[in-house]
Amino acid sequence: MSSEHSVNGNIVSQIKGEWWVCREKGEQIAGPFSSETLAREVAAVLQDQPAPPPRRRNT
Repeated sequence: MSSEHSVNGNIVSQIKGEWWVCREKGEQIAGPFSSETLAREVAAVLQDQPAPPPRRRNT
C-alpha cells in the first residue's frame, strides 16, 4: 500500500518500503529515504528551476 502526501508541490510517497519525493506525474526526483520525515524535509526545500531560454541560431 502506498501512502502519499503533498509537500511544497511535490508528492512524498512510499514505494516498496522506501520513501521518495516525486512529481505529480509520478516521476521520482529524490530518494530513496529511510523515513518519511527525511523525505518531507527534502521535499520542503526543493524548488523547480525554470527551463532555460531557447538558443538562438546565428544565421
